[in-house]
Amino acid sequence: MKKFKTSFMGFDKQEVKDFVHEYTVEYENLVNKLKNQDFEIENLKASLAKYQNLEETLNKTILIAEDTSNQIKRIAREESKNIVDEAKKNGSRIINDALIRASEIEHDAEELKRRVIAFKRKFKQAIENEIEVIDEIADKY
Repeated sequence: MKKFKTSFMGFDKQEVKDFVHEYTVEYENLVNKLKNQDFEIENLKASLAKYQNLEETLNKTILIAEDTSNQIKRIAREESKNIVDEAKKNGSRIINDALIRASEIEHDAEELKRRVIAFKRKFKQAIENEIEVIDEIADKY
């Protein structure tokens, strides 16, 4: 606490004026400092709100990305299952077609074998007939 010297009519006026001026300057400095701090606090609050909003947006984005990732995985699993099922169906169809074709070829081979045997028999009969004709001609001469 400041103590003032006394003079003829009370306190020393110059000392009081100097004190009041010093106190006023210090008070103004404190007020300005408080205003600056208030301004800085408002700026920090605005920045904090901006970063909180950014954090909320990032969290939502992460959730959306996770959901999208899960959907893509699910779709990929379904597509791979469909591809495998389709491949199995095609494989079964190809095998059935091959079995049918093999059976047809086997049937054709059996038919061809019968024809060859019949042809051999007819050819042998024709040759035997020709030999008989040759023998008859040879016997006549």
